[in-house]
Amino acid sequence: MKVLMVCLGNICRSPLAEGIMKKKVPENFLVDSAGTISMHEGEHPDKRAIKTAANHGIDISRQRSRPITRADFKTFDKIYCMDIDVFEDVVSKAANEEERRKISLFLESAGNHKDTEVPDPYWGDMKDFEDVFQLLDKGCDAIAAHVRISQ
Repeated sequence: MKVLMVCLGNICRSPLAEGIMKKKVPENFLVDSAGTISMHEGEHPDKRAIKTAANHGIDISRQRSRPITRADFKTFDKIYCMDIDVFEDVVSKAANEEERRKISLFLESAGNHKDTEVPDPYWGDMKDFEDVFQLLDKGCDAIAAHVRISQ
């Protein structure tokens, strides 16, 4: 199974989701993250995301931001988007229906139909990053259980 987490800049939400998911699935699962914009390409995750992950025993400090590419639609089985704008942007990049079927909102895929968007903590403080971590952690539990069952 190959899973891609996608947010806007690939420095806050999707790197956290990548790190969390890697802790929850077997090593033979490929988990990566990307953004819909290239503004932060090559940068490490936001320092607050790195610190929040480290507080939970997860090291995301070596990750590097990258934009989603055409190859990602071929490589990954599932593409999880952190919010509706990201979802719409990723869907617009899909070349066909087969690629579109791989794309979903992270929280909807995790069974959370009350909140459809993972809030972007970028303009917030450490509490916002912790809140997002907790939301992603619960979501990754649900998605990890689902992808293991469907294997």
